[in-house]
Amino acid sequence: MRDFSEAPFLVIWEVTQACDLACRHCRASAQPERHPAELSREEGIELIRQIRGFGDPLLVFTGGDPLKRPDLFDLLGASVSAGLRTTITPSATPLLTDSAVRRFRQAGVARMAVSLDGADGAQHDGFRGVKGSFRITMEALRAARECGLETQVNTTVTRRNFHSLERIAALAGDAGARLWSVFFLVLTGRAQLEDDLAAEEYEAVFEQLYRISLAAPFDIKTTEAQHYRRYVAQRRKAGGAARAGAPGGVIGRQAGINDGKGLLFISHTGEIYPSGFLEISAGNVRSISLVEAYRNSRLFQVLRNGDALGGKCGACEYRNLCGGSRSRAWAITGDFLAADPRCAYVPAGLAAAEEGTAAQDRFSARAVS
Repeated sequence: MRDFSEAPFLVIWEVTQACDLACRHCRASAQPERHPAELSREEGIELIRQIRGFGDPLLVFTGGDPLKRPDLFDLLGASVSAGLRTTITPSATPLLTDSAVRRFRQAGVARMAVSLDGADGAQHDGFRGVKGSFRITMEALRAARECGLETQVNTTVTRRNFHSLERIAALAGDAGARLWSVFFLVLTGRAQLEDDLAAEEYEAVFEQLYRISLAAPFDIKTTEAQHYRRYVAQRRKAGGAARAGAPGGVIGRQAGINDGKGLLFISHTGEIYPSGFLEISAGNVRSISLVEAYRNSRLFQVLRNGDALGGKCGACEYRNLCGGSRSRAWAITGDFLAADPRCAYVPAGLAAAEEGTAAQDRFSARAVS
């Protein structure tokens, strides 16, 4: 398993929070207009230089909608010229034209990721809050395929769509996506508790994802459901993988990555966060070195220490592979080191300890009866 103490695997830069969609779950609570304190073009180019100081992490341009920035293609060009593998997650609005998709390809963008949260227009558009978003998403995937730009489909799982995952996966496969990135809800921004699944339902979704992965033409990864890695490890241990490398390849590449551990997020105003869902700042790029903040801030060092985890996450034999969602723990309990509230797994060591305690309690009860 990789050591992420010196450099992240993935850097996400929220270039703007401006967006013309009104997604029900939006982490950023995005608004139509750009924030006046966004990093400038010059500050963005300096940020890219600092990211390159880590080596060659994957850099994701996200938002909001990156296409709301008029200098977006200058920034993309700077990232590609710096030698960074550069990807982008535009929003499905009228700004995402065939021409914009081709410009991504011409700029050297390695992959475009678009969101697909429903199996049809009614379901997806209801989730995204704007009619026509589903059509634009599918057209963007078609345009990318025609110009040779690699694509990724992002899906946020909620109570509104978890019964449609197989149909969404089929759409992703038909579109030629290379990766299906399945996001699980964290109660930040506009996300609502009634849209989230229970821990046992997470396990049922994991079973669906695992089954789909055995025959899908794309890889599957999860975001803020690190315990899917534990689920896959359990299934592989039991001999459940039907084809070589599935789904172990992408799981292996993501092993151990967590908020602040192999993952780094920079906000539109330059705040340095462990992830976009865990908005605790280790400083601002306008006043502190990004590399210094990631490597040496107390916040990031604690997040990379599996022995610091509390509750059953701390006792879990999969804590270095998984580690639970630190963002979800923070959002629900107020303690980012607490156990992931949406994990149903009971670690073997914890189960044994609880059984021993229960047996002692039963003995004590007999002794005094």
